[in-house]
Amino acid sequence: MKKRAVTILLCLALALFSILRAYAQEESEADAVISENGKQSIVPAGTNDFDVPCAAAILIDEDSGTVLYEKNADEQRPIASITKVMTLLLTFEALEEGKISWEDYVPISEHAYSMGGSQIWLEPGEQMTLNDMLKAICVSSANDAAVAVAEYVGGSEPAFVQKMNEKAAALGMTQTHFENACGLDQEGHLSSARDVAIMSREMLLHHTEVRDYCSIWTDTLRDGATQLVNTNKLLKSYSGITGLKTGTTSKAGVCISASAERDDLRLIAVVLGSASGKERFEAATALLDYGFANYENAVAELPEDAPATLPVTRGTTDAVALQYDAPQKYLMPKGQGKTLELTVELPEVLQAPVERGAQIGTVHLTNGGEELQTFSITAAQDVDALSFGYCFGLLVQSLALCDG
Repeated sequence: MKKRAVTILLCLALALFSILRAYAQEESEADAVISENGKQSIVPAGTNDFDVPCAAAILIDEDSGTVLYEKNADEQRPIASITKVMTLLLTFEALEEGKISWEDYVPISEHAYSMGGSQIWLEPGEQMTLNDMLKAICVSSANDAAVAVAEYVGGSEPAFVQKMNEKAAALGMTQTHFENACGLDQEGHLSSARDVAIMSREMLLHHTEVRDYCSIWTDTLRDGATQLVNTNKLLKSYSGITGLKTGTTSKAGVCISASAERDDLRLIAVVLGSASGKERFEAATALLDYGFANYENAVAELPEDAPATLPVTRGTTDAVALQYDAPQKYLMPKGQGKTLELTVELPEVLQAPVERGAQIGTVHLTNGGEELQTFSITAAQDVDALSFGYCFGLLVQSLALCDG
């Protein structure tokens, strides 16, 4: 019986070796028809459609980053305390990485104490928890707290500012250069409405706990001795407001990065260089109203028969798992998302080798027969091609099992 099993295994090995020799002589071609991922083709509104009372502005969809309105969006300008969005972003990253904790006590230096403008009147040598410092920054836009936190996270404000600029470059904020951590007017401390939207989106997408701080209307510190009142008056006047940060200096004018959510649509409106607080909030309100009135997130689901795996020939496994990159919701002009449809384009079979992450198919998003976007279907794993060494290894394993 053992002799017959060995004979069968040898025949199997020879058959596999013959297949591999034939395969080596073939010219391999891709079976799938691959098309590049498309991009959403929503054209942003401009000042011909309507205008807002400020020097520069932008409105974006938080989830996709799609621009819905812009006005002088790439013009370099001071951005006042909206700077603190980047200070908060780096602080929340340090918290996530475990470098600091919410209950750490943040020491106060002479330098932090010397900050003017909005403040909570920190004293040198005083200690306050990071949690309370973040309240002071988000609610009252405290410059002294922002600099104290920057020193605690970065070692010094200059070192922290270097990290701010590195992060801005990594995010693609091409019009931004920071000189301080709080946003007080300083030569060369500039950004743009588009860049502010980029860092605001990064903050809101990846550190959602910031909403808990930015949505506080009033609070106290020092056992009730210090009152905090939020500088973002939209919290009391605009339905769905979630944040984010105001700012005012003589050079920057009156500014805001305002985020809001309604009916699963999340928007970010940036307003720079308004003449007054009233105009700042009017401009942000007009932008958000425009977005909610004209756009919606529509749902399109993959077909029920969309396969989870695809057969593979001449591979070390007979199937490869698939990764569909299509999102579950799509930004659409309001009322135009009811006929969205997803269709899947895949080959019937793949030939090994298959590399993890390689695009092997396409998802097409259409609306009334018109293609709007395409998304990749990629391999979720590696599948190596059969080789003589692999087959011989199987043979050895099988013989060992027979001997057992």
